[in-house]
Amino acid sequence: MKFRSLGSDPATQVSAIGLGCMGMSIAYGAADEQESLRTLDRAAELGVSLLDTADVYGVGANEELLGRWLHGRDRESVFLSTKFGLKRSATTGRVDEVDTSAGYVPAACDASLRRLGVDHIDLYYAHRRDPAVPVEETVGAMAALVEAGKVRHLGLSEVSPQTLRRAHAVHPIAAIQLEYSLFTRDVVEGEMLAACRELGVAVVAYSPLGRGMLGGALHSREALSEEDNRRRWPRFASDNIDANLALVEAVRGVAAEIGCTPAQAALAWLLAQGPDILPIPGTKRTRYLEENVAAVDVALTPAQTARIGEAVPASAVAGGRYPEQALSRLGH
Repeated sequence: MKFRSLGSDPATQVSAIGLGCMGMSIAYGAADEQESLRTLDRAAELGVSLLDTADVYGVGANEELLGRWLHGRDRESVFLSTKFGLKRSATTGRVDEVDTSAGYVPAACDASLRRLGVDHIDLYYAHRRDPAVPVEETVGAMAALVEAGKVRHLGLSEVSPQTLRRAHAVHPIAAIQLEYSLFTRDVVEGEMLAACRELGVAVVAYSPLGRGMLGGALHSREALSEEDNRRRWPRFASDNIDANLALVEAVRGVAAEIGCTPAQAALAWLLAQGPDILPIPGTKRTRYLEENVAAVDVALTPAQTARIGEAVPASAVAGGRYPEQALSRLGH
């Protein structure tokens, strides 16, 4: 494994490719705890230190899974990130509230610490922002967690550049988590990336494989199980998926010439965007984990990087990245 600094702090090193753990509990078909635990074991063997979860993933179930896996392990070998702010209904399973109030922050953190079975969280994100709550209030409460030793670094997710600047003025923000892939570039590139680099904030890229589509293993909508949440997402809709799969085939062609898989090409392309980009592809399968991690050894030339990017023109991607209700919670 290769390592990168977390933002402007050279003393804090994390694996260049992390592991998103959400799919081990929800969203991408039926959970498989034993395979998930084997995948976490293999991640540790391969040097993957950056593990990402959230309290909303399975209404705490994903944090509990990581807590079981972490029990008895060297805590300092893992850089553990989790998030708060989104509340999922235990009845409907849907996210129906965003709470980033100062009063909720310490309670959410304590609950995550209990589920994870640890005494500190390495990177604590506000998962989304309630625009009715000043970000200064939220980050002030998060900063108190740092002072108490419960959290080491602070992060935000899916906020605007203006919100990032306001937050950073209260307490240094180490990382911002944003959707970033060949399919989704506008969220990061431009004003947001410029703000992150000015402030020394790392960009943690979630869904770096376009929710698995860029991995190249999906060939039709019908291959998605009925419980797979991607059936609800626009880019996997019946009137969009064929156009997007054609883009994956274009990436596959470039990858074959380079000598890697489409997933590795997509991840190597992200890594080539700068040393402050940290992709966290999610998987619950060891074979996909091993494929993803091997992307750190794919050394792209500038020409190859450009060709991979050109294989997926922004105007050719069909459908938005979220359903409408979820889109309304982004960019505040």
